Amino acid sequence: MARSSIRIGSALSVHTRAGALGNKRWMDLLASVGETNSISAAAKVVGLTYKAAWDAVDAMNNLSDAPLVQRSVGGKGGGGTRLTAKGQQLVKTFRMVEAENTRFLDALNTRVKNVDRDLGILGRLTMLTSARNHFAGKVSRIKSGSVNDEVQIKMTGGERLVSIITHESVENLGLKVGMAVVALVKASSVIIAIDDDAPLKLSARNRLAGIISRVVKGVVNTEVVIDLKGGNSVAAIITNAAVKTLKLSEGKPASAIFKASSVIVGVTS
Repeated sequence: MARSSIRIGSALSVHTRAGALGNKRWMDLLASVGETNSISAAAKVVGLTYKAAWDAVDAMNNLSDAPLVQRSVGGKGGGGTRLTAKGQQLVKTFRMVEAENTRFLDALNTRVKNVDRDLGILGRLTMLTSARNHFAGKVSRIKSGSVNDEVQIKMTGGERLVSIITHESVENLGLKVGMAVVALVKASSVIIAIDDDAPLKLSARNRLAGIISRVVKGVVNTEVVIDLKGGNSVAAIITNAAVKTLKLSEGKPASAIFKASSVIVGVTS
């Protein structure tokens, strides 16, 4: 059986009644203080600035029911920083929990089926963008140009989109035929056309036909949602005057039209 390319992970954090006491990075900082007896050395180990390290230590000391780190200034030994017994115990406990968490995740990743497919869907669902329309699909064709490339995407419902993006973007995203992508289109970039006996001749490359499922009127603009045959939907923001002129209503056939340059292509990491 092929090894999954997606792995379930988790981030551990420590909480008290007063709030979050710290995360793995802070626990690593405490552990490094215990090993080096130096806040500056410990900060370098975990990739924090000297000030950020002390800010973290101060926050942990304030939130803990007893100090975790003590510092001494001057004296015979020249001063230094050390973990208290409470700090040592906290690091030890965190490492135990961390080891148990790792064993749990290893077992979970072994047992869960369809992790690539299902978690890939969840990854797309958590994507936050200002674009109203998100379409999942796969690259079906890439036509290279001197500056811009034409990327054809087959949506999960079967419809096809065309996007024009720079050749550099295609390379940076690592786009290949068959690769899963997400296409983003702002609702304000979508034009609505009604189906009639006179076919439209437009320069826009994308035309998605369907049935209007919602017409949500605002003060100035209206959101029109068209359900596509493949199960997807596309939203457009148009003026109230346009809705009235086109006599748009739920259940009426219509098409969503937008330029290839209006389609943004994204990939999940």
